[in-house]
Amino acid sequence: MNFNNVQDTASLYAFNNLAKECNFSPTDSGYDFDDCSWFNFYGNPNDMSGDSVPRNGPGSGSASRIPRCAQRPRQMAASPRSPQMAASPRPRMAASPRPNYAFQPLFHERATHEDDTVLTQELWKLARKSGTLNLSNKGLARVPQRLYDINEADADSKAATLEQLCIKEEDAWWNQVPLTNLDLSSNALTKLSPKIENLQSLTVLILHDNALAALPPEIGKLEKLMRLNVSRNKLSDLPRELYSLPELRHLNISYNQFNELNPDISDLHMLEFLDAGHNNIQSLPGGIGFLVRLTALLLPHNHIKDLPPDLVNMRSLQRVDLMQNDLTCLPEDMGLLRKLQFLYIQHNDILELSDFEGNEALTELHASNNYIENIPIRMCENLPHLKVLDLRDNKITELPDELCLLRNLNRLDVSNNSIDTLPVSLSSLAHLISLQVEGNPIKTVRRDIIQCGTTRILKTLQERSLAKTKEEGGTTDGAAGARLSGGQSGAAASDTTANYPDSSSSYQPAPEQPQHFPCQCQYQGQPQMQMEDPRFCVYEQPRSCAQYQSVDYEQEQSVDPAGHFMPQQQQEFATFNGFGGMFQHQQQLFYSQNVSNNQCAVCPRWVYKLRHTRTLAVNLEELTDVPDEVFQLAQAEGVHVVDFARNNLRTLPKGLQHMQQLVTELVLAHNLIAQVPQFISQFTRISLLNLSNNLLTDLPKEFGVLNTLRELNIANNRFAFIPSGLYELQGLEILIASDNHIKELNVSGLKCMPRLSTLDLRNNDIDFIPPILGTLTNITHLELVGNPFRQPRHQILMKGTDSIMSYLRDRVPR
Repeated sequence: MNFNNVQDTASLYAFNNLAKECNFSPTDSGYDFDDCSWFNFYGNPNDMSGDSVPRNGPGSGSASRIPRCAQRPRQMAASPRSPQMAASPRPRMAASPRPNYAFQPLFHERATHEDDTVLTQELWKLARKSGTLNLSNKGLARVPQRLYDINEADADSKAATLEQLCIKEEDAWWNQVPLTNLDLSSNALTKLSPKIENLQSLTVLILHDNALAALPPEIGKLEKLMRLNVSRNKLSDLPRELYSLPELRHLNISYNQFNELNPDISDLHMLEFLDAGHNNIQSLPGGIGFLVRLTALLLPHNHIKDLPPDLVNMRSLQRVDLMQNDLTCLPEDMGLLRKLQFLYIQHNDILELSDFEGNEALTELHASNNYIENIPIRMCENLPHLKVLDLRDNKITELPDELCLLRNLNRLDVSNNSIDTLPVSLSSLAHLISLQVEGNPIKTVRRDIIQCGTTRILKTLQERSLAKTKEEGGTTDGAAGARLSGGQSGAAASDTTANYPDSSSSYQPAPEQPQHFPCQCQYQGQPQMQMEDPRFCVYEQPRSCAQYQSVDYEQEQSVDPAGHFMPQQQQEFATFNGFGGMFQHQQQLFYSQNVSNNQCAVCPRWVYKLRHTRTLAVNLEELTDVPDEVFQLAQAEGVHVVDFARNNLRTLPKGLQHMQQLVTELVLAHNLIAQVPQFISQFTRISLLNLSNNLLTDLPKEFGVLNTLRELNIANNRFAFIPSGLYELQGLEILIASDNHIKELNVSGLKCMPRLSTLDLRNNDIDFIPPILGTLTNITHLELVGNPFRQPRHQILMKGTDSIMSYLRDRVPR
């Protein structure tokens, strides 16, 4: 209702009646509207808040409702219908001050003086002391002009005397450092001033999430710049001068509008990290292979169709991300990337995988959403350290039995393919914790078993493997050989074992003999190694054998599998199989009670495979001890990875002491170990130790001398506290202590571990988290779910490490 132009007499009559009800005269210009029940009912027109809606009045369509932003009613003459009001006028009250509605809109064009005020004197002084300036998320449209002169002494410092500077020594010029780290991210910058060249001391420049369309050529004068992040801008090219930066190691140009990479990028000889993902790049320049120090090449979400041949010259590459491109194949010489650990090629048009010969360090291969039809057998032989194999959403029709050669595989995803059979050899993968096979027309395993998950599937496959072994004349103890060959025997088994470089395709089971049997080797001689445990019976050929001496030991891999040094019919030995080192048991040795009296000889192919893979792995064998001779032979061949997971060991085998100068990775998970001997402190090169799923309650104090240890897994044990010896591990980066009975945290001890970045304490009995834990800035990954403490709440834990640490820091007493 507009009071400036009242034309509706009915509305005016209603207004007068309400005025009479409120006992006020419209002629009283000084009346306070807030005291009137009419305005309490319909809302005061002077009130700009959102609470001025009617509480009990009619709906919004009422003709008598006054809009909350309406002007003050015009002064009107007294109505003749209200003589009482005219006869006894109400005393005039003091006028309320009219609110000032003049304000600046929230979204407006920033003026230069507004941007300059962002760089306050406090930020200025802090930047001069620390060398770091953070102007992220300040809404800047321009860089404050004062910033470009931050490395120069200000007017106050120049005018101050020495006496004055000594009074405030913290502000003195000799306590100031040049700016090295500048963060201007998440603003509205459209350009950078050429004055950026004044910041010669910059080593880190962060400009992501702005609106930059170009960078000034003067940025090439920042000769100390090591890290540049210009992601999420509108860049389509970089200035030529930038490629001459001599110290640049980290370059992020993702989420821009690049159509190609400038060939001059090869001039960045020190570059170690390049992220050019989420652009429109069609191809890579030919000279990119000159980036020999590059460790991470990230090119996801582009339109690259093929890779240049010189890509394989980047021998330091550890991570390659080519997902969401148009690739149809990988370079033929992919094996030259010997240090490659992570390869992401999902969502491409790749038809087949390479053999990856030479990529032994590869731990993760992601190749989902392609057109791959089969898994190369050679690939399974060449990837001994592969832990993750993702092949979902392809066209794979069959899984080879040789998948069991991937001894370290943790996760296998082949969902949404055309697989109808699961090989029973999968049950021999001791470290497999995730097997995804949904979306396949599998006929050999019931659907309800598949829905039960990985453990149930592997158990079913293992039961079938044992059943087949029994039906074919074997024993349950010989299940390892059945798992190796996929549960086949006879001709089928020989076809399978022919694919293994160290197995015999002409092996025939020896006739059954009494439990006490002599060695029937035709080459009699003194045994080099005699073992009490038949599962580790290792034969070494007598040196006097002319046939043995006539063969070049270094060329054992070319020997015909059928042309062994001893006829297969007369040999009774356990063959150490494949890259992972699995023992293929022969029946006669399992039934022997006095094997130590037999004469033994080493299988040359086993020795070659030990030397080639440098890995000793024996899993799922129910071992209670390991003979010293096994470790002596492994020491002779330079083995540095030892894996005895999923056995029945009650302590560390004493023979491990023979390898104390060699072992770098030791895996003893899923055993019955209750105590770790003191000689563990003698392993001077160990970097990874996995003792999870055992019966440990403490670790020896000598544990603290393992300065080379980088990762320790003690999950699923019986620890009530974190062993004190761990706090002396200066180099430890990853500590996994989940699923124990730890009751409290020793933050002062954790402070003594400067390199600790991952701390997993899930599912323990911790009832209080000390707030001072949030001050440990070196911890970047913290897991605390599953403990009985009340604070931080579960919602905060779910937000991740940054939220947890911030929450704890805010509660540190000041």
